[in-house]
Amino acid sequence: MRPFRFQEGSTPLLVSCPHVGTHIPGEFAIGMTPAALEVPDTDWHVDRLYDFARDLGAGMLVATYSRYVIDLNRPPDGALLYPGASNTELVPTTRFDFQPIYREGASPDRAAIDRRIGSYWRPYHDQLARELGRLKQTFGYALLWDAHSIRSLVPRFAPERLPDLNLGSGGGSSADPALAERLAALAAEASAFTSVLNGRFKGGYITRAYGKPADGIEAIQLELAQATYMDEAPPWRYRPDLADRVRPVLSRFLETMLAWRPEMKRAAS
Repeated sequence: MRPFRFQEGSTPLLVSCPHVGTHIPGEFAIGMTPAALEVPDTDWHVDRLYDFARDLGAGMLVATYSRYVIDLNRPPDGALLYPGASNTELVPTTRFDFQPIYREGASPDRAAIDRRIGSYWRPYHDQLARELGRLKQTFGYALLWDAHSIRSLVPRFAPERLPDLNLGSGGGSSADPALAERLAALAAEASAFTSVLNGRFKGGYITRAYGKPADGIEAIQLELAQATYMDEAPPWRYRPDLADRVRPVLSRFLETMLAWRPEMKRAAS
């Protein structure tokens, strides 16, 4: 199985879904706990939720392997994304509820982690960088939307229920502030949902590493509360009755990204 699925788009926008994968190779599964093999911390159905993006002309890059194999939204050197807060690792050893992913003594060593970087992390990021480079060469700039979801209440990361729409621009570094504020205003207009810009989730490694507004690459992460579109308990069922309410908001986000032009940055300055 390839580490990702990719479909080229016809616009400057690429939608990345790094945590939607669920596959765990048997050689890794044998050392994992039964609970971990249910991959509860998956960004369930995010590719389905964003399937309209293709009609907007966006490209799609979708991971196929579980984040428990390797987390594509973490730096390869294992540096912490959120110093001072609870973090999960490049190759996670605990679930979001702090329970172990591996049986005792079965956690991967450094050599095993390096092999996973080469087999799963690197191919995804090579494709991501290659496509952003193509978009910039073709259009003069590139737009990256990193699509995530999470249970609405995860005490490990926040003591209270998370907002429904958690927009992140790397604390202002990965996208022009004018673009980020446009998206935040759009989220605020969606009165059925709560929202925040650069709250607990400011954007992970992908947003921060690839978003370079000065070089013509704008990157935004959205961490979407799963209660907005699915059941947050097994079997994690997709809920069209809920999803059909939030999908128009997601579509407006992507349309706003597509309406952005580099000259808007100059006009806003």
